[in-house]
Amino acid sequence: MKIGIILGDQLSLHLPTLGALDPDQDRLVMAELRDEATYVKHHQQKIVLIFSAMRHFAHDLEQAGWRVDYYRYGEHDFSDFASLIAGRYRDAEEIVVTQCGEYRLQHAINQDWQARSGVSIRCLDDSRFLCSPDFFQKWASGKKQLRMEFFYREMRRHTGLLMEGDEPVGGQWNFDSNNRQPYKGKTPLPPALTFERDDIDEDVLALVKEEFADHIGTLEQFQWGTTSAQAQQALDHFIEHRLPHFGDYQDAMLTGKGNTGEDTLFHSLLSPYINLGLLDPMAVCQAAEQAYFSGDAPLNAVEGFIRQIIGWREYVRGIYWLLMPDYAAENRLGNDRPLPAYYWTGETKMHCMAECFRNTIDHAYAHHIQRLMVTGNFALLLGVLPEAICQWYLEVYADAFDWVELPNTLGMVMHADGGYLGSKPYAASGSYINRMSDYCKHCQYNVKTASESESCPFNSLYWHFIHRHRKQFAGNHRMKMIYGNLNRMDTAKVDAILARAESLLADPDAL
Repeated sequence: MKIGIILGDQLSLHLPTLGALDPDQDRLVMAELRDEATYVKHHQQKIVLIFSAMRHFAHDLEQAGWRVDYYRYGEHDFSDFASLIAGRYRDAEEIVVTQCGEYRLQHAINQDWQARSGVSIRCLDDSRFLCSPDFFQKWASGKKQLRMEFFYREMRRHTGLLMEGDEPVGGQWNFDSNNRQPYKGKTPLPPALTFERDDIDEDVLALVKEEFADHIGTLEQFQWGTTSAQAQQALDHFIEHRLPHFGDYQDAMLTGKGNTGEDTLFHSLLSPYINLGLLDPMAVCQAAEQAYFSGDAPLNAVEGFIRQIIGWREYVRGIYWLLMPDYAAENRLGNDRPLPAYYWTGETKMHCMAECFRNTIDHAYAHHIQRLMVTGNFALLLGVLPEAICQWYLEVYADAFDWVELPNTLGMVMHADGGYLGSKPYAASGSYINRMSDYCKHCQYNVKTASESESCPFNSLYWHFIHRHRKQFAGNHRMKMIYGNLNRMDTAKVDAILARAESLLADPDAL
C-alpha cells in the first residue's frame, strides 16, 4: 500500500499526489503538526484558516472515495512528518508527496523522511502553478538581472490570457499607470461577504484560542472562508462587486471606520485561497478575463489583476526555487536593526503604520500597497535586518508562505538582493502615502516637512536612506532625478534633515 501525504497548502482535488495513487488501494495522510504551526508564531487567524480548511478538505477527499488518516493537533505525539512516517507508516510501499512551498520543508522531504523512516519517498512536481521551476530557470538563464514585466509578457503568451494572437488585448501589455487613483468616496464600497461557521470551524477556533493565545492576532473578526465552496463564493463576489473598480483603486488606502470596507476596498481577498489550493490560479484568471469580454469589468482592472497572478506570483516563486537557500541570507544593504515593538502591538503615533497594523492584527490581512509602501517601506528606511522583517511577514498574513513571502519581502521590500528582483528600491517619503490615502489627515506628524521635530518620520528617514546609500544607488538610472534633487538641496537643510533622522534612528520605538 502506498501513502500519500497531503500538506496544508495542497488542498486541491487536482493535486498530483492524488493522480499518482489509487483510492481503492492506497491511503492519504493529513496532519496538524506542532513544528509546522510554531516554527514561526503564525497569526491566530492563519492557523484557524489552514487547520479548518484542512479538516474540510479531508472530508471532501472521503466524499470522493479516498481513505484518509487525519491527525488533529493535540491528539497525537508527532511533531513533524518524519516522525509521523517513522511511527505509523514504516511498512508502506512508498510515500508520495507533491513538492511543497518552502525550502525548509522540502529539504526535510528530500533528506530526512526516508533516512528516518526507511520508506521510499517519491516527490512530484506541483502542476498547480503555471510556470514550472524548469521553465523559469530556462527563461532566467544568462540574464544578469531579471525583470518581471518581460516574464509577465512571456506568461501572457504561454497562457493565452488577454491575447489576440500574439498581441495583447487593448494594444498594450500593462495598464498599471491607470491604476493609481486615491479613493475619494464617490464609488460605493462593495458589500461585505460573510460565511456561516460550522462545527469544524468552531472546533478549530476553540483549539487555536486555547493553544495559540500567545501568537499575534485576534479571532473575533475571523472572516475567511474555509471550504472550496466558500472560496468559489469569494471569487464570484470579487468578480461581481470588486473587480470593476479594482484597477482604479488598487493602490488606494483608507482609514478604517468600524467595518472592513475601508480595510479591503476593492481588493480580491483571494490570495489565501489560491495559495492553499482551494482555488485554481488559471481558473481565477479566466473568470476575470471573461468579465472583461462580457463587458462587466474594464481592461485596466482585469489586466492588473491577472498580472498579479501570472506575473508577480509566478515570478517570485521562480526566483525562490532558482536561488534558495542562499537567497534567504542576502543583505546587500547591510541592515541590522531589530523590528520596533509596534510591529506586534500596533501602538505607534504614525497613523499610517497604526492603520496597517490594526488591519493586520484584526484580519491577518493588508493589501500589497500597505505591505510594500507603508510597513515594508518603513522597515527599509529604518534599516531593519531583512531576516527580521521577512519572518514578521511570514507570521502575520493569512496568505504568507515562504515561496511567495520571502522574495517579495527580501527582494522587493528590502532590496536586499542587490536589485535582482527589482531594479530600484521601493523607498518613498510620506508624500506617496499622502497622495494615495487619507492617513496623513489623521496623523500628528506633518507630512509637509522633513527637518522639524514634528516632521513625518517617513520624510526624514527617506532622505537619510538616500544619503547613506548614495554609493549603491547614485549610478542607478531610475534614481538619477532623486540624487539630482538631493544635490540641489541647501547644505543646511540637508544637515537638519539628517539630524532629525538620526534622532529617530536613536529610538525608533518612541515613534
